[in-house]
Amino acid sequence: MLLIPAIDLKDGKCVRLQQGDMQASTTFGDDPAAMARRWLAAGARRLHLVDLNGAFAGRPVNEPAVKSILRAVGGEIPVQLGGGIRDLDTIERCLDDGVAYVIIGTAAVKSPGFLKDACSAFGGHIIVGLDARDGKVATDGWSKLTGHEVIDLAKKFEDYGVEAVIYTDIGRDGMLSGVNLDATVKLARALSIPVIASGGVADIGDIERLCAVESEGIEGVICGRSIYTGSLDFAAAQARADELGAEA
Repeated sequence: MLLIPAIDLKDGKCVRLQQGDMQASTTFGDDPAAMARRWLAAGARRLHLVDLNGAFAGRPVNEPAVKSILRAVGGEIPVQLGGGIRDLDTIERCLDDGVAYVIIGTAAVKSPGFLKDACSAFGGHIIVGLDARDGKVATDGWSKLTGHEVIDLAKKFEDYGVEAVIYTDIGRDGMLSGVNLDATVKLARALSIPVIASGGVADIGDIERLCAVESEGIEGVICGRSIYTGSLDFAAAQARADELGAEA
């Protein structure tokens, strides 16, 4: 089980939101590059970056911060980036800068043709982010709820050739209320590509519960508020996940 630290960028700073609310943000650091080095030193094998301003603006806004993080990790581990990526030129620029995986969320739902083109042009580098509440997909920084069922969309995108699906329960994100295990497992069982869990990780118990269902197709979990507040010790949690993986 891959534990992936999240670095959410707002106005060039590292923040965490509650349920995607830009007004309910907590700043955890002014230096994104230093934050990236911190997680690298703690044993992270991948980083998850979100350009929060970009998600709302529909175009990248925190590019200087992203580039500083890429320089800081120096290619040692892959970096995945989402937030405001809505055209092929932006994807190409991100990959040229050193991003390993580009996460497409709102644009995948609103413009499936764009996602299909992205998978064709940049195969192996496209991840879809599906954010949902009560099984329905939300878009535009979670501000709009659609009528689309998560599983139906995910299967369609799998056919396009996406690498993985990040599934976020937005009712739990930033709330430290525990991962929505049932919904995550249900999605993973419906797909043959990996699912990355997201939203609500609170403590080591959540990691152990995810490890128990890893064989269903859950490849990793994004860790946010819990590793910043200290309710989850990242290095210890990754070590425990590795231990459980070796036993399986």
